[in-house]
Amino acid sequence: MKNVKYWLASALIGTMIGFSACSSEDEPDMVDESFYAVQLGGETRVADPQNSGQTIEQGFLNLRTVVTNTVLTIATNEGGKYDALQPYFSVLLTEVGSGTTTGLNTLVMDFSEFLAEATGAKNFTYSGLDMAAAHDPDRNPRMTGRVNNADYDLFIQAVVEGAAQAGITSTEVLGPVGQLLESVRQPIVQR
Repeated sequence: MKNVKYWLASALIGTMIGFSACSSEDEPDMVDESFYAVQLGGETRVADPQNSGQTIEQGFLNLRTVVTNTVLTIATNEGGKYDALQPYFSVLLTEVGSGTTTGLNTLVMDFSEFLAEATGAKNFTYSGLDMAAAHDPDRNPRMTGRVNNADYDLFIQAVVEGAAQAGITSTEVLGPVGQLLESVRQPIVQR
């Protein structure tokens, strides 16, 4: 399992590619529409470090980096404070360990699109499962257990750590993102 986690870390670093989130059925509280533009960098096009010769919105790049850092932090934290979260990612860890990164790419893009849409991005729409279905093992075979409040709190801490690794430490950014994540706690926490 240790090799799988290090392989995942290498894949994440190499591909920088979320997490299932929410559809219109249980949308999170929207952050001020200007938040994406003002706090995250908005629609300004910058070079995409993962796709040579292509550009990406600065705001989306920042969110994708936070999501990637969060998944990497959880997956490679053997013996650390995020160990309790690793079982939720067992399907993903198994896939990546066998060289398949499709699920990883989908996870990162889904969570990034969820955050982008919820923070006011105009060019991104989340189209994944609604929150309740995405986090219910009976409806989503990629989910290997039901989340409790303590694990969700730990996940939010991992997001904050992922943001810090991306150089995002301002409470003007972390506060609203934390509120956003709190606004979807109810459908995610199912035990």
